[in-house]
Amino acid sequence: MVKYYGYLVADEWLYQRAVELGHPRPKTYDDSIDTIILASRDVRTETGVYTYTKFRQVKTLKGKIFWCIAFAASDPWDGLPTSAPPEERYKPLKEALQKKGPPRWFRAS
Repeated sequence: MVKYYGYLVADEWLYQRAVELGHPRPKTYDDSIDTIILASRDVRTETGVYTYTKFRQVKTLKGKIFWCIAFAASDPWDGLPTSAPPEERYKPLKEALQKKGPPRWFRAS
């Protein structure tokens, strides 16, 4: 089971981000996915982490599924480092997402 080291991002946060960018709230499932990807790409680009992160779905220990902006993965074939990055790499995203601590490890969904 692959694990990802990153920050969780809820669908609602991503929808709100897209609305702030001038996009309508999604009406269909396809619109929803497009909106989520657009908003994730925007926040990753704006914070300068786009080129060294991946956007993945993960599951918490309680079984809830979230999106994760990942900086590392337990599987080296995923194209991410296998260890946590230094704080200066994730700090801009941490501030944009208003997170308190460093990223955490989560299982792939």
